[in-house]
Amino acid sequence: MTARLVLAAPSSGSGKTTVATGLMAAFAASGLAVSGHKVGPDYIDPGYHALAAGRPGRNLDAYMCGTELIAPLFAHGAAGCDLALVEGVMGLYDGAAGAGELASTAQVAKLLGAPVVLVVDASSQSRSVAALAHGFASWDPGVRMGGVILNRVASDRHEALLRDALDEAGTPVLGVLRRAPQVNTPSRHLGLVPAAERQVEAVDAVRAMAEQVRAGCDLPALLALARSAPSLSAAAWDPVAAVAPPEGLRTRPEGASRPQGVRASRPVVAVAGGAAFTFSYAEHSELLTAAGADVVPFDPLRDEQLPEGTAGLVIGGGFPEMYGPELSANEPLRKAVADLAASGAPVAAECAGLLYLSRELDGRPMCGVLDAEARMSQRLTLGYREAVAVSDSVLAAAGTRLRGHEFHRTVLEPGAGPTPAWGLHRPERRVEGYVQRGVHASYVHTHWAQAPGLVRRFVERCGP
Repeated sequence: MTARLVLAAPSSGSGKTTVATGLMAAFAASGLAVSGHKVGPDYIDPGYHALAAGRPGRNLDAYMCGTELIAPLFAHGAAGCDLALVEGVMGLYDGAAGAGELASTAQVAKLLGAPVVLVVDASSQSRSVAALAHGFASWDPGVRMGGVILNRVASDRHEALLRDALDEAGTPVLGVLRRAPQVNTPSRHLGLVPAAERQVEAVDAVRAMAEQVRAGCDLPALLALARSAPSLSAAAWDPVAAVAPPEGLRTRPEGASRPQGVRASRPVVAVAGGAAFTFSYAEHSELLTAAGADVVPFDPLRDEQLPEGTAGLVIGGGFPEMYGPELSANEPLRKAVADLAASGAPVAAECAGLLYLSRELDGRPMCGVLDAEARMSQRLTLGYREAVAVSDSVLAAAGTRLRGHEFHRTVLEPGAGPTPAWGLHRPERRVEGYVQRGVHASYVHTHWAQAPGLVRRFVERCGP
């Protein structure tokens, strides 16, 4: 089984992304096949992981996908790799609000049987670091703490004080990183700027992270710790098996010929990408392909037409608010999207996609599919959601329940159409989103691995 480590921290802002990404790049440069993973729903960090490892970054979200899928999804993403590195979320023991350890880094580490390395921001402490490390290591006996990496260490004297304290506590020091502004990545209203928006600079930043980690971390010791993880018995998640209809619902026996008159070609599903639409889980395209679609990416900032033969459209999350003028100026594509939606073709839009389908975003014309206006807001909407489908749509039958996540600083007015997409039950009760003809549009991000029947339903409606 793939060697594996979890990179955790006492809190957000400790430097997990820098350390995890740097380690991925450093180990990949040494010739190892490396797989990068992120605990939780975050889309941005996996973009940097992909640059570092040369493979798609993957998410492991126990709230949205369920604890039973964590190990299979990990095994799927890490297949064929020598080493898998998992970047945690927030503090080691922080999870879904009010749900105990659910969706925490600690829970994921236990589900994977993976050793944990604690990344500690040591900038404002010396001997107290030993008490901190001891507390995190002893809080949950099921979490195996393998050591610490000290980040933002000021000087040789500071390093010596930290090492003495941790040696006294019996905590291995696996790395010491000095303050290095050149590896910082810029942030804005929703966190780090995605790698796809700053490709050249992001490559340079990842290279700098790798150099810093290579110079400051004990790579052989970290690799040995990763290789000490026990065998993982879970079978790898398989998108083909996931979208296969239940035995009683199959339209014809497996291997039987297609009935005469039924088209054998695969419907084209266009998937928005580029700098404005960077939020997508790798498993979504894999599920669409497994369900029988030809997935064709396109960039709404550059492409003036949808891919040839488009029968369905998926517009995920991202930052359309940062590219409002460019998106609005691409009038031919806006019209093509509106025409496709008017034809009744399946369209699935989440968050950024919802804004793009609206009439206006910050006063600039968008696709006009939805009779709603969107604008930036000072208020951050953030958190997990429990959702139930209000009515039948191209994605879900009425009554379908699933879990999702909201993360935006925009407001849509009205927030729900005559036929809403979801009824939300966490943290408050409200209806949200739009279902009209073939369109399903919502602020709620979902991970389709939790309910692959949604993908099967969507692709089926893309056919003749």
